[in-house]
Amino acid sequence: MLGLGYIGLPTALLLARAGHTVVGVDIKPAIVDQLQKGTLPFQEPGLEELYKAARDHFSATAELSSSDVYIIAVPTPVEKGLKMAELSMVRKAAETIAHVIKENQLVILESTVPPGTSEHLVLPLLRRNGVSSLFYVHCPERAIPGKTLYEMVHNTRIIGGLDSESATKAKDLYSSFVKGEIILSDMRTAEFVKLMENTFRDINIALANEFSLMAEEYQVNIWKAIDLANKHPRVTILKPGPGVGGHCIAVDPLFLVEKSGKSRIVSLAREINDSMPVYVMKLANELLKKTVNPTITLLGLAYKGNVDDMRESPSFKLKKIAESEGIIVKCYDPLVKHYEENASSLEEATRDSDCLIVVTDHDVFTQIDPHALPIRQKNVIDTRNILNHKTWRDAGYKVRILGVAEPAL
Repeated sequence: MLGLGYIGLPTALLLARAGHTVVGVDIKPAIVDQLQKGTLPFQEPGLEELYKAARDHFSATAELSSSDVYIIAVPTPVEKGLKMAELSMVRKAAETIAHVIKENQLVILESTVPPGTSEHLVLPLLRRNGVSSLFYVHCPERAIPGKTLYEMVHNTRIIGGLDSESATKAKDLYSSFVKGEIILSDMRTAEFVKLMENTFRDINIALANEFSLMAEEYQVNIWKAIDLANKHPRVTILKPGPGVGGHCIAVDPLFLVEKSGKSRIVSLAREINDSMPVYVMKLANELLKKTVNPTITLLGLAYKGNVDDMRESPSFKLKKIAESEGIIVKCYDPLVKHYEENASSLEEATRDSDCLIVVTDHDVFTQIDPHALPIRQKNVIDTRNILNHKTWRDAGYKVRILGVAEPAL
């Protein structure tokens, strides 16, 4: 397993628990060192128990050696300026495998990539040292932080094979732990389908965000409106919010459109979702327009509720926008353990603050006692609609809710 992150490590451990001998390889010495010492580099429900059950068949190292199967599960971030896939880690993984691969071994790419990557980049690299016969598939992961282990086991998996024999071999491997349906296809279709899935969600969220802005104009409570609209048997509108984060929904649409001239809706959805932190700051500035040298507190650094994953979180764009306007920004996320600017306590984060912004829908934030906060000015913006707004108003707070016009209905 090349890559021991949010996808690679759980997959490696599921395979190890199923009885396979699994060697996890990562270029980060700290991750390898932690695993060699028996500790985990990140939190995920059930992962610790899985690690204990799988340890006899799993080891971690920084050096790759020849194996029957190689699974690439390395990150594929987006190049910010170009808005294209940054495939250097996939390239490096393929080049590393090429040095040790032997005839008739199987390579599986799980990393999310633009259509055509397997054919034009990965396979030529794997063959560069003269291997004439190899098996290859693209099998994109389908799992969400917080439910990773359950979804890896129970979700449908799509295996896009170089040929039917490659796909069958990969299916046999995944069948050792996957209980969901396993469907065989071709490489490019598998690459395309993964991007379609997350692009669908990105567009749906953009629609919800645009509805939320329109609802404020029309004096409609968007949260109530979405609940009513979703009672239609063929309507499922997602929730609005301060922006889209995570390594999938905020990134994958860009992989889909980077070489396409037919992507108007997809590109527009990205533009809408990327603009939401700007709108949230507009709400904050309205509350703080008479405040000299204001301080705001961002509640939540993770991109979604009840996880510690900060990848592409809208909190960081909010923070940067606020600081560029001379606003002091404090951050607090009790689930995030390794971020230097994360306040050590809610009290520290809210002391002398002029506005709280709920960015992440952590359950723990719903339990905050608004009377107990050492805040300077009592303003709160709830971008996730998770607070008990009556309780906060009774405590003297001015409450703004994304998608609900002032005065709130």
